Amino acid sequence: MTAVESRPAGLAGPTRGSRPPAARVLAFVALTKPRIIELLLISTIPVMFLAAKGLPDLSLVLVVCFGGYLSAGSANAFNMYLDRDIDRLMHRTERRPLVTGMVSPRECLAFATALGVISTVWFWVLVNPLSAGLSVLAIFYYVVVYTMMLKRRTPQNIVWGGIAGCMQVLIGWTAVTNSLAWAPFVLFMVIFFWTPPHYWPLSMKCADDYANAGVPMLPVVAGNKVVAKQIVVYSWVMVATSLLLWPTADTGWLYPAAALVLGVAWLYEAHALNRRAKAEETGAKLKEMRLFHWSITYLTLLFVAVAVDPVIFG
Repeated sequence: MTAVESRPAGLAGPTRGSRPPAARVLAFVALTKPRIIELLLISTIPVMFLAAKGLPDLSLVLVVCFGGYLSAGSANAFNMYLDRDIDRLMHRTERRPLVTGMVSPRECLAFATALGVISTVWFWVLVNPLSAGLSVLAIFYYVVVYTMMLKRRTPQNIVWGGIAGCMQVLIGWTAVTNSLAWAPFVLFMVIFFWTPPHYWPLSMKCADDYANAGVPMLPVVAGNKVVAKQIVVYSWVMVATSLLLWPTADTGWLYPAAALVLGVAWLYEAHALNRRAKAEETGAKLKEMRLFHWSITYLTLLFVAVAVDPVIFG
């Protein structure tokens, strides 16, 4: 019996008769990983403000958000289809719809494909072909490059795989301008350097899960000291990169002030985690999730500043 066919004790899937419609709808929504998509939209909408140098067209924002949800949902559903074997082996993923049997693999694959096609047509017709192409590229990168090629082969998986999540800023910018510029690429790089120190604390906490599933996340193959040191390095580069938007986009004073204050707070948390890791703290004393939760707040507030600055100074 293969890993895909096996199922841990206590996770026997429901029969067709025991899958109520409401639960099925929620299961298909869960395939899109809505909480991850929230972060993607947080980075998309403010960039549209920056590109418009003020308030963008509200209808365009809604169109881009819906298309972005469909696109990211497609990538996430493909990811669940491909990872259904290892999802069964990890506590944090053992309740996903394919593991519980609420959605079959065939249904998931059809759902992911439909979302991908619809999102591409949506962007092409209602936004522009450039945004549609970037959306397709994001899906391809997350599914093929990250999930199929990197995730199970290298501890650098989340570093290079994070590029897929960076694409949303380019989509937001091109939706408004139908062109590319240096400013969205600066924010692209901010998210690129943000992703590893955002995700590594979570993988530190779930290292045993990843080890059981055979996924070579950096905490599994290198240990907490190495990971914490890498987090500090990426954090400094991220904060420095965030300040480049000031001259690149010719922002007012609000954005660089916010980037500096938020960056200092981030670096404090990153170095604190590094000190605890050096002291060989483990379990609750390591407090690795402090940085994980702060990273979400950091990105949210930074992109709020991205949106508000052009409204005031644009």
